[in-house]
Amino acid sequence: MTRICIYPRVESMGGVGSFRLKFAEGLKSRGIEVSYDLNDPQLDFILVLAGTKNLIGLYRARKRGIPIIQRLDGINWVQRKRWTGFRYHLRAEYGNANLAFIRRFLADKVVYQSEFTHQWWEDWYGETRVPYTVIHNAVDLDMYKPVLQDAPAAVLGGDVPDKYRLLLVEGSLAGGLDSGLRWGVELAEKLSKVFPIELLVVGRVDEKRKSEILSKTKADVKFLGVVPREEIPEIDRSAHLYFSAEVNPPCPNAVIEALACGLPVLGFDTGSLSELVPPIAGKTVPYGGDQWKLEEPDISALTEAAAKIITNLAPYRVGARQHAEENLGLEMMVDKYLDFLLAQFSN
Repeated sequence: MTRICIYPRVESMGGVGSFRLKFAEGLKSRGIEVSYDLNDPQLDFILVLAGTKNLIGLYRARKRGIPIIQRLDGINWVQRKRWTGFRYHLRAEYGNANLAFIRRFLADKVVYQSEFTHQWWEDWYGETRVPYTVIHNAVDLDMYKPVLQDAPAAVLGGDVPDKYRLLLVEGSLAGGLDSGLRWGVELAEKLSKVFPIELLVVGRVDEKRKSEILSKTKADVKFLGVVPREEIPEIDRSAHLYFSAEVNPPCPNAVIEALACGLPVLGFDTGSLSELVPPIAGKTVPYGGDQWKLEEPDISALTEAAAKIITNLAPYRVGARQHAEENLGLEMMVDKYLDFLLAQFSN
């Protein structure tokens, strides 16, 4: 029986939405044993989720002949363009060095989370020296689904609401990572001139920044803070439009979750967003400047795109769910990982 080590194992898994938990359940359902111990004598493969401080343990496992597959996200870069705090900067640079070392010297195969992520790593750190593939993140389609999954398009569109809810979900919008929050507020302000709009922000925000926004903006902005993962599906279903605030996103889970809930997605055409959001599921617009320098973006283009979605919600809702069902389901993702993990090593 095949036995795969998923490493590192973090006891606080970030709720039911974590990749580690979802992937482990997918393996077990296929009769594959899961381990979290690099010293397990029965291991067939090790899947490294990004990086680990235990480089010696990885090296010893590799010396024992156990293939190592590295799953790579994006590269930390914002700290090089604006002040994010000494602690964040140090952690970000160490993280980059750790990931690059494993990729260069220890990994036998690499899984990139998007085509953008693959190209990004090769541009910054050179061509991948081992076999690689691209597999987008995925979501449990039974947990993340529209309220009326089987309803006709006209019903999914719904009646004209008292307010259209614009949703922004990020793990952290604090410190030097608050650019997207500022753009979301500006978008809500511009949209409010035409539509009744409420901006709902989910994620960590500095209290000082929150107070500043609430005291200055004329838009209706609400902050929920950090919420349990199991509450996200209901929050997604309560909204009409999702704003992807991250610049150069590697493969944002929040976007995939929104799509699965039938929530159209809007954002700038940076990172992997255009890979994840086809025209039937939302809109991506040109950034309007140099996103790598975090120059000011074109909020007017974003506003026009948002208006087109809001005035024609029904087909976008259906398209978002359809795209998720066809491309972003958890079972499909697990199968792709297994095909890649087992292919060459079993020959």
